[in-house]
Amino acid sequence: MNYRDLGNTGVRVSEIAFGCGGNAGLMVRGTPEQQREAIGRALELGINYFDEAPDYGDGVSETNLGRALKDLGARPYITTKVEVRAEDLGDIAGHIVRSVDQSLQRLGVDYVDFLQLHNGPVMERPEQTGRSYTHLWIEDYLRAGGALEGLQRVQRSGKARFIGFITRGNDYPAVQRLIDTGVFSLINVSVNLLNPSAAAKPYGMDVEHDYNGILGYAATHGVGAAIYSPLAGGFLNENALAGGSGHPMAGGARSPDVQETGVRRARAVSFLSRKLNPESQTEDHNLAEAAMRFVLSLEGVTTVLGGFSDQEQVEEMAACSGRGPLSEQNMARLETVWRANFGLPA
Repeated sequence: MNYRDLGNTGVRVSEIAFGCGGNAGLMVRGTPEQQREAIGRALELGINYFDEAPDYGDGVSETNLGRALKDLGARPYITTKVEVRAEDLGDIAGHIVRSVDQSLQRLGVDYVDFLQLHNGPVMERPEQTGRSYTHLWIEDYLRAGGALEGLQRVQRSGKARFIGFITRGNDYPAVQRLIDTGVFSLINVSVNLLNPSAAAKPYGMDVEHDYNGILGYAATHGVGAAIYSPLAGGFLNENALAGGSGHPMAGGARSPDVQETGVRRARAVSFLSRKLNPESQTEDHNLAEAAMRFVLSLEGVTTVLGGFSDQEQVEEMAACSGRGPLSEQNMARLETVWRANFGLPA
């Protein structure tokens, strides 16, 4: 396992991390034995960074991670998050403090290494209703009693060493403004073969969520980047290309339109899959490994969050560490596919 400096924090984390989100299913729907075995194997393979949130199974994932780590006698680096919903807008800072206390209790620890806001910042006030927490107005981040004040209260209390936030695309001005405060150490950002815009968006490519090269800006300001959805929500693997069903542990049904577009884009980069012809000059990697190696090669990437459904997936993703970037030939071909917008109408 290779390790990388996380921004200017002085912390070195494994370049492959353990994502505990609910969609992959293991940390929410797995048995305690399955969870403990996968986490134990991850630790054996050198993974030292675990990404959590209260929203993952409504606290279930945090509870399960805490139990497994206690059983294993391990204390890796842990990130958790806070979700701000409509009901919390009247006292955002207080809500953050209370949410963290609940997370620490579930995790069974006195502090987390990183605390992030799970709402992506936006420049215009979003409509927040019900349980939605996707975005938060930049003014609600920065105002008195807002999110930043709450995060810093937790930090000053010693219950979080460093603070950060999530980015969700089409939000570059707001993300830049938060980075410019100089107080944030970590962002979570999505980048993958189907949407490389966090690194660069080739001319001609159409993406729904444009991250506008934010990886470079974060890196030059000493902010680390944890990458989520490196396999584009599960489209970048052989099973998805073949039209197979997902892992029985996984959740997250997609609309027919999203499914069709995702598969068509993934098929446009399927040349990265391993070829069985021994005479082939194609590199020896399947699509998922190629996707991981692409992300790991990007400037500004600190760690890549794996969403795991079982121990085997942990082992497969950990094996990508240190394998190096894709070949120049494959990168040139990718550039052609991107500029052609995956063969889809713009």
